[in-house]
Amino acid sequence: MRHLILSLILLSSPAWGNELEAYFEHETTKLEERCLAEIRSAEDWLARRDVYREQLQEMLGLAPWPERTDLQATVTKTVRHEEFTVENLHFQSLPGLYVTGNLYLPRGATEGPHPAVLYVCGHARVVEDGVNFGNKARYQHHPAWFARHGYVCLTIDTIQLGEIEGIHHGTYREGMWWWNNRGYTPAGAEAWNGIRALDYLQSRSEVDGTRIGITGRSGGGIYSWWVGALDDRVKVAVPVAGITSLRNHVVDGCVEGHCDCMYHINTFRWDFPQIAALMAPRPLLISNSDKDTIFPLDGVVAVHGKVKRIYELLEAEDQLGLQITEGAHRDSQELRVHAFRWFNRFLKGEDALIRRPAEALLPARDLKVFDELPEDERTSVIHETFVPRAPAPVVPTDAVEWEEMRSAWMRHLESKVFAGWPEAGETSPLPALVRLEPIEGENEERVRLLTLVDEATWARDPERAHQLRRRFMLLGQTLDGMRVWDLLRQLMQREEPLTIHAEGRAAGIALYASLFDSEKRLRGLELTGLPTSHRNGPIFLNVSRFLDLPQALAMAGEQCPVRLKGLSREDRPQLRFAEETLNMLGLEGRLMIH
Repeated sequence: MRHLILSLILLSSPAWGNELEAYFEHETTKLEERCLAEIRSAEDWLARRDVYREQLQEMLGLAPWPERTDLQATVTKTVRHEEFTVENLHFQSLPGLYVTGNLYLPRGATEGPHPAVLYVCGHARVVEDGVNFGNKARYQHHPAWFARHGYVCLTIDTIQLGEIEGIHHGTYREGMWWWNNRGYTPAGAEAWNGIRALDYLQSRSEVDGTRIGITGRSGGGIYSWWVGALDDRVKVAVPVAGITSLRNHVVDGCVEGHCDCMYHINTFRWDFPQIAALMAPRPLLISNSDKDTIFPLDGVVAVHGKVKRIYELLEAEDQLGLQITEGAHRDSQELRVHAFRWFNRFLKGEDALIRRPAEALLPARDLKVFDELPEDERTSVIHETFVPRAPAPVVPTDAVEWEEMRSAWMRHLESKVFAGWPEAGETSPLPALVRLEPIEGENEERVRLLTLVDEATWARDPERAHQLRRRFMLLGQTLDGMRVWDLLRQLMQREEPLTIHAEGRAAGIALYASLFDSEKRLRGLELTGLPTSHRNGPIFLNVSRFLDLPQALAMAGEQCPVRLKGLSREDRPQLRFAEETLNMLGLEGRLMIH
């Protein structure tokens, strides 16, 4: 019997990095070509639109929809300007998930109802003397303009940059790769906050609930896309500098300029035009500047081109616009003027010239909602609970119940966790992510070593290596998930069954490979230091929504004997499910814990 070990080695060949870039190009091209390709008629779009929306809902961690609990909306202060009134307020989109905002009401608002705009803020904020006024204070010139021109406008803080500060930078900066396991992205929380903001607007007597628009720039641009795509109450949208092509993000490296809130968990392997098309046939102005390095012009134009085809199929070409101004990634007056005209045209039926600029007219301190932050807030830690983990499993009573459990988990693994693997028979240019090596001092026919290629060696710059790792999620994969596939690829090339020895994160790679070993190339697993929860790795897309390592261990024990080493006494109870399940199946000796 041959044996293999999975551990860690460092490779520093620059050619390996070039191979990885070729792989990213290959995968991106594949997703580009299939994006909306199945839509050839208006009937096709109408048949698929709800399916796409459900997929996006899931990729934002919103399936099933969270409960629409009482908003508990509270106005904490009213500020009066000669041309409008501002109500500083907060609501809870979920219990404890506080959203701070400012509601701008035009003079004479009680004479409404008025058209309304939800303004979602981008990545900027105002802090004075250590006091955080949120990003709503930085973007106040937008809602002020709307209120001065007869609109009700609600502008809301984001989680990362609001008065209550949460986290957008889980994989970008904080090393929270488990967000991928959980299927969590702050984009989902921001989308939900925006949807509940629409609920609040519709609750106000001053608002005409049939005439609501949405806009924002940069981060606010992408939040405009999420909310507009998911909620038909948005009748008009002007996302500014919030979207570009998958090619720009993955191949050109624009991912390095964006935090996690800009991305859905790409389970269904979309290119970004598929998100944008979900606004069709409602009035949509795609707005950008021509020298924006994080939303490059070629990608914006490519998105518009694919969306334009959908609008044409729906005979709604006059509802779609593309606005490109000169300049870099900034909040320019030129961008704003076109947005204002678009809203006037489609929410008010007006097409007059824009004669007054958008100006900040209030001190930032006047826009602050909280004097003291609420003790029951969950905003700062919402990433821990927004997407729930799979419930702890109960040991099945018999083999029939077990088969149902195992089959369900395997379906989820195939369709939601490892769906980004190449299709059967497909040749992939993915470079080797694991290596099979002999163990020193052992007979090669008996024992071998399985090694991981360390991502830190992909580039001389560790930060670049970190960002390369983020690209996998944009392709509907993870690095560890593709390591499982690469291990299976290499096992299929071997003639005799093998036993794998693996350690740490690598042990989890080997464990999951055994679940897909349909050719029975593995005779056994010897795993040292296997994590007992995916919180500690390995990182697989969405996996924690469906199962954790003890469930995988039980399934692996059906496939081949598993020997565990290096576990602490505290780890042992967490593996009880696997032990008891295998015992129930009459496989008492298949899981050995030392």
